[in-house]
This record gives sequence, C-alpha cells and structure tokens, in this order.
Amino acid sequence: MEHESWAPPEVDVERANVARIYDALLGGSHNFAVDRDAASALTAINPSSREAARANRQFLGRAVRFLVKSGIRQFLDIGSGVPTSGNVHEIAQSAAPDAHVVYVDTDPVAIAHSKSILAGNEGATIIQADLREPDVILSHPEVERLIDFDRPVALLLVAVLHFITEEERPGDLVKRLADALAPGSYLVISHATLDGHDPQVGEAIEKLYSRTSAPGRARDHAGVKAFFDGFEILDPGLVYLPQWRPEEGDLKFERPEQAWGYGAVGLKT
Repeated sequence: MEHESWAPPEVDVERANVARIYDALLGGSHNFAVDRDAASALTAINPSSREAARANRQFLGRAVRFLVKSGIRQFLDIGSGVPTSGNVHEIAQSAAPDAHVVYVDTDPVAIAHSKSILAGNEGATIIQADLREPDVILSHPEVERLIDFDRPVALLLVAVLHFITEEERPGDLVKRLADALAPGSYLVISHATLDGHDPQVGEAIEKLYSRTSAPGRARDHAGVKAFFDGFEILDPGLVYLPQWRPEEGDLKFERPEQAWGYGAVGLKT
C-alpha cells in the first residue's frame, strides 16, 4: 500500500488505528482505507456503531458545557483522538475565552491535525503521550504551562479506558491522575459496555479490535463505576450515554443501551 501523501511518515497505513476508526465512524476525513474497512466491519457486526460514536461525542459536548457553567477553566483531555466538530477547546473557549485545554494522544495523525487546528491558540495545545504513562503526562512542559494543578481541573477520559487491559491496571492509572487534581476538580468518563447486548456480538467486536492499534475491553457497570473511587458521581449517575443530561437535538435511541457505552461526571471533594 502506498503511503498517503498527507500522512506523517511514521504512520502505519496498513494497520487500523482506533482513533482513526472513530474518526471514520463520525464521517471524518483523517483516516485511511484500512480504518474505513475496520469501521465498515464494525458496522456489519453492530449496525448502530456510527450512532454510538455520535452519542459518545454528544456526551462529551454536554459534559464540557456543564463543566464550563460550573466554573472549570482547565481541561486535560487524554485520548482526545482526531479532531472533529465540537472539540473541547471550541466548546470551552467559546463560553470562556480564558479556558486552557491540553489534548493528549498517541496517534501521529491526531497530533498533526490537532497542531494545525490549534496553531495560534495560546490557550490550547496537544502533546504526544500515552495514558499508560501518567507521570509523563503530568510532568510534560506543555501541561505545566497550561494546567495549574493547584486549581480545579477537568480530567477527560472519554472513550479511552476501554483500550486499557486489566493487566495494564487501568484503575491505578486513573488514581495516579486523580491524585494530582485539586478538590473541586471533575472526572469525566465514557466507556464501552456489553451490558444489555448479546455476548457473541461483544466477542466479535473485541476480536475485531484485537487486530487494531489497541485491543478493546468493554466493562460492565460496576467495572466502570470503580474508576470514580474518590469522586462523587453527579446526577443522573453512571448511565447509558444518551441518558446523561440529554439536550434538544441529541441523537435519539429506541433503547439507550444501543449507544454501547456508559458515561458519568464525578466531583472530587
């Protein structure tokens, strides 16, 4: 396969990448044929995959709007992916121009496209780092430049923890990041789940993701809730994504579990 001209040279265009699959599901343009093929295969297994991706994106938007209204002006978005419409910095800075946003991702395409979008924005940046190395993130010069951990921060872990296996101790990773946050900070999580679904469909989805850049690992309600240890989960609790403070114009589901994910916002007290 020829290397696509716009892709950074270090990108493997022959292996599907989870950030770019998500971009393809959302109808974005920063993905390759292998990513689009994976998105099509996922949709064949689960026909509501594209709607589930949109539901996750809408949950993120609602959460950020809530956080800005709650006075949060600092956002650390880990696993931010390829930028698309309704990015965190766009939502936050449109309401609060002084808001600071640091995006974190591992994918070179996400990094390159984000840098292009953020050029000239002194209040937002992206760094290439991995959730599996929280100390690298917390000590990064750009994080130190824009995030004051003595003040409340919104830690966004949206559609990322399901790419961390149990062997990689995701709970410990979340705790290390949470320990750095001041009281009054918030934790936002969305996470894939198989609750309410045929286990065989879930197995087929996990098998598909096992061939991508990051194997998927769905968790049940209790497994996702455990990540909020030390946080007060705000109303309406840990719920299916469409159920979290829905707004006019949001995607409608016949059954909320068709979004294939839970979401919640927690407050550190």
